[in-house]
Amino acid sequence: MDRFFTFEGIEGCGKTTQMRMAGDYLKSRGLMVTVTEEPGGSGFGRKIRDILLNKSSEDICAEAELLLFLSARAQHVKDVIKPALLREEIVLCDRFSDATLAYQGFGRGLNIETIHAMNAFATTALKPDKTFLFDLSPEMGLKRALSRISQRDHFLKEDRFEQEQIQFHERVREGYLSLAKMDPDRFIIIDASDGINAIQEQLRSLLLSFVNG
Repeated sequence: MDRFFTFEGIEGCGKTTQMRMAGDYLKSRGLMVTVTEEPGGSGFGRKIRDILLNKSSEDICAEAELLLFLSARAQHVKDVIKPALLREEIVLCDRFSDATLAYQGFGRGLNIETIHAMNAFATTALKPDKTFLFDLSPEMGLKRALSRISQRDHFLKEDRFEQEQIQFHERVREGYLSLAKMDPDRFIIIDASDGINAIQEQLRSLLLSFVNG
């Protein structure tokens, strides 16, 4: 039985919406589910999220950015994810270690092997049972993301990564696809250009098969 599921993808791929819908669905079937996110998920993580995702933050170098994400992750695993798994709950997490490899590794150009080692340290080697990768072109993803951000309150925009050049997002996408190719048993690639309901139907079916397997 698989219980730890992560949701990954570029900006605007729809993973957050799909994860929350899937979480509600599983709860409606009487299952115990923890739905969480990175960066965030814990009080400490939410403070770091404010720094990392707000474009008004100071210019953060790639190395500092990496360490901030890992700090939030370490606390998140200790305070939220591991306790939920020990309670035998299903955990749905919006981004996890793969995001750091894709964004800070492939996107920023930091050493991949170093990030692997640091991820293992921060998570005490915890890995997802399955990872849903919502694949979408950067052009479409950014269009969706910027449209969503424009409707938010000025102080809640969280648009620091959306302001990066298209080439950055292309590297992130290719990074995700490379990670999926290296670990095909864990990754499930979902076409994020499809309709919300069609994706959700596919996701529910997959989740139930893994949870009941």
